[in-house]
Amino acid sequence: MSEFRATGNKGFQMVFENGWTISVQFGYGSYCDNRNHPDGFEFAKDLNVVQSSDAEIAIWPGDGAGDWYVFENGDTVLGYQTPDQVAEWIAKVVAFSKD
Repeated sequence: MSEFRATGNKGFQMVFENGWTISVQFGYGSYCDNRNHPDGFEFAKDLNVVQSSDAEIAIWPGDGAGDWYVFENGDTVLGYQTPDQVAEWIAKVVAFSKD
């Protein structure tokens, strides 16, 4: 089952038919422009739209209990990705096999 998920006014997740999920986060504490926002966790609490020029991504299969995707940097989270880079990763994840 594919679906969209909102994550606390900080970002979103997309679950694809192949069972893989990509998380795109750009709120306080994420590896993005808003990482060290002076308002901390209160940042964006009352905003209708949160903005950032970049975001962090994470990718996992199934319910996330298994091994997450490991990026070339050796981490399971890849930060400071532009919208174009996020779009490229979404296309890659859609093409992952169900295995």
